[in-house]
Amino acid sequence: MEILDRKSEERPEVSIVIPCYNEEEAIGKVIDDIRAAMEADPHTYEILVVDDRSADRTVEVARGKGIAVIRRPINGGSGATRKTGILEARGEIIVMLDGDGTYNAPDIPALLKEMPEFDQVNGARTSEEGTLKFLRVPAKWFIRRLAIYLSGTHIPDLNTGLKAFKRDIMLKYLWVIPDGFSCVTTMTLAFLCNGYAVKWVPTLYHKRIGKSKFHPIKDTSKYFFTVIRMIMYFNPLKVFLPAGFAVILLGMIRGFWDALVLRKGLEQGDIMMIVVGFMTCVMGLLADLIVAQGRARNIDKD
Repeated sequence: MEILDRKSEERPEVSIVIPCYNEEEAIGKVIDDIRAAMEADPHTYEILVVDDRSADRTVEVARGKGIAVIRRPINGGSGATRKTGILEARGEIIVMLDGDGTYNAPDIPALLKEMPEFDQVNGARTSEEGTLKFLRVPAKWFIRRLAIYLSGTHIPDLNTGLKAFKRDIMLKYLWVIPDGFSCVTTMTLAFLCNGYAVKWVPTLYHKRIGKSKFHPIKDTSKYFFTVIRMIMYFNPLKVFLPAGFAVILLGMIRGFWDALVLRKGLEQGDIMMIVVGFMTCVMGLLADLIVAQGRARNIDKD
């Protein structure tokens, strides 16, 4: 379909945003693949490369393909680059994929077919082609299971970087998107935890072109805490109540052991554990009330 120049007054239906940092080896192929994939798609679209101060020829290669490039003034990270792309995009629907050649551009029309019935559509990768598989696979499995429990939704792929979503909804949640690698996880959970319709479609996943920027310890830990933080933002009872009940139960078990088995009576530690458990539950209820009030204010603004 027609590619709209950013100087055109007509707004495209879809903005395809490619965040990049030192991707000179891959960005040209990614752009060509997107154009080929969108030839038969009925949507008008623009391609927007957002560069995070690359030190190589990423910008030159993208501009050589006739693509609009937004260059950030400082290097801010993967999430910061995506936020810039969301703000600069003109389409009502944003498609986002990495500039390293890992995601399968021919699957973009399959995502767009699910719009606007769904608010966000994600590509669920059918394989793991990243580096350090022995660490990535179990860590992603554990964190995904945690996110499924906390969000109450089946999630085939939590941190996929291939996604299509409605721009107006994502703008409401830019404040929760971190600047680092866990940004795509945050985007998914922001929609899920606030009741928006989210779908996954199977997609191929390729080995990246060029050098990976993934830091196994630092980025995995950020990924884990992002899931916890997102649920705390939008559904705090899922965290506070189980934690509170667990502490109360441990305090009661310890109290019974001290009183009935050791015959020492209740110890101060037993009582403190039970009190801390109750306080944790109360904190969860208060946090949930604050979240509910925030949602009510957002509804009033809409």
